[in-house]
Amino acid sequence: MITPDFSPIKQPEKLTSYLKREWAVLLMVALTGTLFNGSMSLIVVLQGRLIDSVIDGALLPAILRQVLVFVGVAAAIQLLRALKRYFVRLFANQTGVLMRRMLYNSLISQDIRAFSGVTAGEMINKAVADVDICVEGMRKVTTEIFDTGVLMLGYLITMLGYDLKTTLAACLFIPLAMYVAEKLKAVVETLTKRSRAQSGAVAQATLCNAENALLYRVNSVEQLRQSEYDKELDKLEKRAFLASVMENSMQPVYKAISLVGIFAVISLGGKNAIDGVWSIGDFTAYTAIFIALSKKASRAAALFNTYQKARVSWERISPSFREYSYPETCFAPDTAASLCCESLGFSYYGSDVKVFKGLSFEAESGELIGVTGKIACGKTALGLALCGIYPYDGSIRLCGKELSSLSQAQRSRAISYMGHDPQLISDTIYENITLGDGGDVSEVLDVVCFSDDLTAMPDGVSTRVGSGGVRLSGGQRDRLALARALYRDSKLMILDDPFSAVDMETERQIIDRLTQARSDKIVVLISHRLSVFPLTDKVIFFGEEGLSCSTHAELLESSAEYRELWASQKGGAK
Repeated sequence: MITPDFSPIKQPEKLTSYLKREWAVLLMVALTGTLFNGSMSLIVVLQGRLIDSVIDGALLPAILRQVLVFVGVAAAIQLLRALKRYFVRLFANQTGVLMRRMLYNSLISQDIRAFSGVTAGEMINKAVADVDICVEGMRKVTTEIFDTGVLMLGYLITMLGYDLKTTLAACLFIPLAMYVAEKLKAVVETLTKRSRAQSGAVAQATLCNAENALLYRVNSVEQLRQSEYDKELDKLEKRAFLASVMENSMQPVYKAISLVGIFAVISLGGKNAIDGVWSIGDFTAYTAIFIALSKKASRAAALFNTYQKARVSWERISPSFREYSYPETCFAPDTAASLCCESLGFSYYGSDVKVFKGLSFEAESGELIGVTGKIACGKTALGLALCGIYPYDGSIRLCGKELSSLSQAQRSRAISYMGHDPQLISDTIYENITLGDGGDVSEVLDVVCFSDDLTAMPDGVSTRVGSGGVRLSGGQRDRLALARALYRDSKLMILDDPFSAVDMETERQIIDRLTQARSDKIVVLISHRLSVFPLTDKVIFFGEEGLSCSTHAELLESSAEYRELWASQKGGAK
């Protein structure tokens, strides 16, 4: 038995890499396919001989022997066919699984900039439909090499053995069918591209409407959205229909062109039978072989269209393929956390405008760094820069290593991030914290003051939060997302406005527990609320006159703007 191999492959963007990976399966396909298709004409020949035996009045035992030989050969050939199909399907299934795994890992691990302009619907369409179409095309091509190519060659050789002149005349129109199909491949490619693009648009519209169903319902625009969705479906129906017509409906045309040679078979082959050159069995066998050859020729012509359709899907998904690796550990568990930023600058992808520049500061294990300033001043941009998901100017050294030199997998292990718009999955509280990485969550739930909330939930940590956390309050969603960030074994924790929906007393309790429970981490707290900033070790202030990095007390003395911001907030004046 051939054991599937789903480990990463080199150069996954090259189709030949998948063929090389499955060489053992393809070898069995070649062996069984050649034997099966090379023997198919033997059935027709034996059938012709059996007919001649009956016509010639052979004795019953002789006829029965020929029947047994005919049945035995036919059974053996069909067994080879079954084996060939098994190995072809095995090849297709294993390649499909490997492609999906490569595409999945590439999508979730690629640079954030690669997602610019790409919709979720288009990604899903590639991961599901395009992989299916590509693998099915590979399967059909692999099958037809033997079911059509080898078989046609076997049929042709057999026909030439009967009569050269008749065979050349009969097969004259077969190349014409191939030529027509080859000329139509550009049309097939264009129609297929339009159909696949529209399929992605429909997938995106489906996701958007499902995700925002409540919003549309509350604002009474459901009918409008349905009308727009129906228009997209109508476009898909028309484009898919045209692509399908060109792929499938042309096969009868190819078959008709190939079968024109039947006139030569009837006239020239019939003359051979009348003149006694051929027996009735020979004429019957030759005619059957030609008809089978014509059918295979039409399938070979249609294969051009199948190939074009698969090629379009391959061109759509192959740029997303690359060798993947699972997240590896970057720092030893006992490595002390340290952060050093020098002349740090940042601009969003595609923009030359600097959100901030020239920022320098340092932090050590156990320190809490506060970041504040007015709305749209660059606080979130600093958090994104420290995550390393966007390019930055200057230097960011985490535990002595430049952040840009680390792989994305290493950065994800070393840094945990909670955005100001926390994402929750439609699952349980436990799964939202662990994300499948099982363990004890009681400690982090206690740190974020969520333990009391659980007592009011009959299912405890098994309580399902609903789509996007709809079954939780805003404060519960924030604290659950914070618990997830705490659960990760990271050196640097970046919290972007984690307490926007939490009261100030709970906020202070969480900060107290956080500094005690996570003394081995550096915590960067981005917030517009300053109630807990007296507890911070340093404050980075985005002021109108520029960036400042100092302590809370020093900023109160040196910055009138910071002092005014502090005094304007209730609780900050205490």
